[in-house]
Amino acid sequence: MKDSWEALAQECRSCRECSLCETRKNVVFGVGSQNAEVLFIGEGPGANEDEQGVPFVGRAGKLLDDMLAIIGLTREQVYIANIVKCRPPDNRDPLGVEQDACIGYLRRQVALLRPKIIVCLGRIAAMRIIREDFKISREHGQWFQKAGVEVMAIYHPAALLRDPRRRPEAFDDLKGLQAKINELCEHTRAE
Repeated sequence: MKDSWEALAQECRSCRECSLCETRKNVVFGVGSQNAEVLFIGEGPGANEDEQGVPFVGRAGKLLDDMLAIIGLTREQVYIANIVKCRPPDNRDPLGVEQDACIGYLRRQVALLRPKIIVCLGRIAAMRIIREDFKISREHGQWFQKAGVEVMAIYHPAALLRDPRRRPEAFDDLKGLQAKINELCEHTRAE
């Protein structure tokens, strides 16, 4: 049977595969265009996301929206998801067992979406998607190929809020993303 967005979202919402299900208010499945050519992947929901059931809605989400706007995009033109779909307590990093329990949902989202570009937001996503020993401070903005998809990692918006000195590097990474979108994507234009 072919997967569908609706069936996958419903299955994800009823997931009990790890202990995060016991403390969540909402499963944070994802948001954006189901035909997006660009997929952004964060690590997991925070308090605002858990409350609303939507990824990147707090201060970091506002900054992500601003980052997209810098290259002429909106969240309606891309798809935004996370490695784990439920909030880890106290916003701690998701544990390996939690990531393992949830990664199948993300893989199925990727299979449905078939993006041309994946952008990992922060080190946790990069370590799961690109390589276990990924170093965000050294390798942000670099391109990797995974199963025919162009993949890069940029600083997580929350990290940029904590350390605004990294913003010039993030701007350079966004310009690199803009160029790659304009090179590869048929429907998405980054102005």
